[in-house]
Amino acid sequence: MNSKSIAFIGSGNMATSLIGGLVADGYNPKQIIASDPDSEKRADLAARFGILTAEDNLAAIAQADVVVLAVKPQVLEQICLSLAQSIRQTQPLVISIAAGIRESDMQHWLGGNVALVRTMPNTPAMLQAGATVLHAGKGVSESQRDLAESILRAVGLTRWVNDEKLMDIATALSGSGPAYFFLVMEAMETAAIENGLTPETARLLTIQTALGAARMAIESSDGPATLRQKVTSPGGTTERALEILEQGDLRALFAKALAGARKRSEELSEILGKQ
Repeated sequence: MNSKSIAFIGSGNMATSLIGGLVADGYNPKQIIASDPDSEKRADLAARFGILTAEDNLAAIAQADVVVLAVKPQVLEQICLSLAQSIRQTQPLVISIAAGIRESDMQHWLGGNVALVRTMPNTPAMLQAGATVLHAGKGVSESQRDLAESILRAVGLTRWVNDEKLMDIATALSGSGPAYFFLVMEAMETAAIENGLTPETARLLTIQTALGAARMAIESSDGPATLRQKVTSPGGTTERALEILEQGDLRALFAKALAGARKRSEELSEILGKQ
């Protein structure tokens, strides 16, 4: 993989995170180039990671084996149209990290028959603790799948889905998911403060508890239901709290939340594809 040239179109937070993760993993920075019209951003990337930079997108992808489209969804059509001729000529692997844009729309903008992998990373990727869902289009070879996975794995866990439609529920789960946990943490922190803890103590206890629970879930072979049962003593405080949460139909509420987010993801894909 280290011999492949990777061009990033756009140098926002997610692109910077991927570049940082790749370099930290030992990827040759001279095999990475990022394009951005902002000279200060280019200078910062070159200084931080030792990569190559370019002001012009076409110059950046001229020799690239992989092109990572790391721009906002609203401008992806314009970017794809401007790169289409060059991509048809050089036939690189194209990886999109633009949320909500379907492969059919990108293929149309790029002129078709492009080896395209659509991905959905989430914001913890900026800390190399992300979760990324990937879907490979028909023209993607096994070696290109491996290459795409290696690049995205630089910022965390990766999982493939065989049906592109599943990207919408993946977006609802892992893409939007960090906000759900932040809301739960916010609610716990507020409740603790209302019951007498100082804001600082409530915040630290909440964060550390969330971190500890996540580590237990990662490092244990047991599923969440078994872990919950193991930490719940009959007749104890945890059991009482869980009974109240169950009475509030928490499971149904999360089911409705994810269904709503999935539907909105589908709606946004329609809207963005028509722009």
